[in-house]
Amino acid sequence: SGKMRKRFIRLTIGDRVKMEMSPYDTAKARIVYRL
Repeated sequence: SGKMRKRFIRLTIGDRVKMEMSPYDTAKARIVYRL
C-alpha cells in the first residue's frame, strides 16, 4: 500500500500510537497518529 509509505510516521520504541486495523487482514495495522 503506497499510502502507508507516503505518510510513514517515525516512531521510537515506547511511543503510544493509535492503530487502525485492516478489515481485510488482521495481521496488518496502520499507524494513524502518535499520541
